[in-house]
Amino acid sequence: MVMQKGDHVLHPQHGIGKIESISKLSISGHAPASYAQLYFERDDLTMTLLEENLPGSVRSVVSPGEAKDILDQLNSWNGKTTSQWKARANAHQAALESGDPFEYAKVLKGLAQLGNEGPLRTSDRAHFNRSLYLLTEELACALDKSPGQVTKLIDKAVGLPL
Repeated sequence: MVMQKGDHVLHPQHGIGKIESISKLSISGHAPASYAQLYFERDDLTMTLLEENLPGSVRSVVSPGEAKDILDQLNSWNGKTTSQWKARANAHQAALESGDPFEYAKVLKGLAQLGNEGPLRTSDRAHFNRSLYLLTEELACALDKSPGQVTKLIDKAVGLPL
């Protein structure tokens, strides 16, 4: 994974960030090493990582084509979520922690369908909101659109009233 200054990346806990700089630093008398400085606007957080550790900590934001594939998946996926709430909550938590936007989409669509049948449990509502937020943030970056524009695209793809 080759990353450079100005690239957007996704961190599983902090969301979309931007590589502000990559430079060689010598810290506490150790040999110089390349470090990347990342800024995460959502959390107003600056993080410095060894450049060699970037692939294990962050991933590239999906491409515009992948973003469109995610919207297509939201529109066409007809899978079901388990009716057993604890198994469902554990599966959704694992999907959200995976960092995979296609998994976020499955969580969102499955819970949207479940919400059409009746009110969602508190944990389901939290997973629905988290998956919506994660998808909105990443797709907005990938498609160069505002979060509001992307929310409308997601709502349409999921079948939610606009």
